[in-house]
Amino acid sequence: MAVITRYPLFRHLRVEPTAHIRALRRGTLSHDGAGLAFWFRPLTAAVSEIPLDDRELPLLFHARTADFQDVTVQATVTYRIVDPALAAARIDFSIDTDTGYWRAAPLEQVAGLLTESAQQHGLDLLARTALTTALVDGISAVRERMSDGLTADPRLAETGIAVIGVRVVAIRPEPEVERALQTPTRERVQQDADKATFERRALAVERERAIGENELQTKIELARREEELVAQNGANERRKTQEAWAADEIATAAKARREVALAEAQAQAARLVGEAEAAAETARLAAYREISDATLLGLAIKELAANLPNIQSLVLTPDLLAPVLARFGTP
Repeated sequence: MAVITRYPLFRHLRVEPTAHIRALRRGTLSHDGAGLAFWFRPLTAAVSEIPLDDRELPLLFHARTADFQDVTVQATVTYRIVDPALAAARIDFSIDTDTGYWRAAPLEQVAGLLTESAQQHGLDLLARTALTTALVDGISAVRERMSDGLTADPRLAETGIAVIGVRVVAIRPEPEVERALQTPTRERVQQDADKATFERRALAVERERAIGENELQTKIELARREEELVAQNGANERRKTQEAWAADEIATAAKARREVALAEAQAQAARLVGEAEAAAETARLAAYREISDATLLGLAIKELAANLPNIQSLVLTPDLLAPVLARFGTP
C-alpha cells in the first residue's frame, strides 16, 4: 500500500519496491516505475498502484466425474503481474490520493479471473475421468491441466498476469462415497490383521505345544533318572546289606573262633588245674594213708575249726569227748 503524506495543496507518495506506480498528471504519464517517491497535486493527479510480488490464490471448488460422483478439489494458484501498464489498463488499480487505498477491489477481480479459468480446466478434465482414476491419478493430471490451461489463457496474457505455479492439494469425494471406497481396503486390512492374529495364535499354540512336549520329555527324563536313582539306591542298599552280612558273618566266625579258642583254653586250664588238684589230692591222700586215725581226726577237727565261724563259747559233753579220748588212749 502506498504511503501518502498530506500537505497543503501537495501530497508526497512513497511505495515499496514490490509495488509499481503509474501516475498521470492531466492525462499525461508523469511517473512510471517501482518503489518511487514523488510529490504531486491531488487535484490534477491520477495514481495507480500495481503489486509486483508473487501472490497465492487458494481455490476450493466442486466437480463431477464421468461416473456422476461429486468431488471437491483443493488447489493453490501462484501468480504475478508481469506487465503493470497492461494490468492497469485492463483492471482498476487506482488509489485514493488522500489515503493510499485502492478505490476498487482489483485483486478480487484478478482472483475471480484466475478462479474461473482454473475451475474451467479442472472441471473439463474431471468430467471425463472416473472417480477411482481421479482419486488415484487426478491430482497430478488436474495440476498439469490447470497449469497448462492458465499459462495458455489469452485473457491472462492480455491482462499482464503470469501464472507461476499450480498446486493441487487434494481431491476428495463425498464422505459417504469416501467411506464406501475405504471399505474394501479396510476389510482387506482387517482380513490381513485377522490373518496375522490367527497366525500369531497358531504360532502361540505351536509354541505352547512345543513347550508342553518339552515339559513332558523333561518329566519323562526325570522319571527315568529317578527310576535309575531308585534302582541304584536299591543296589547300593543290597550291596551294603550284603557287605554288612559278610562283615557280620566274618565277625561271628571270628567271635566263634575266639570263643572256641577261649573255651579250649579254659578247658585246658581247667583240665590242667584239675589234674594238678587231683595230683595234689592224690598225694595228700597218699600222705593221709600212712597217718593213724586219731591223727586224721585231729586234722579234721583242725580243718573244721579253721573253717567254722567265730564261736564265742563251746560246750563239750562227756558223750562227745569219751570216744575221742578213748581213741587217744588206745596204743
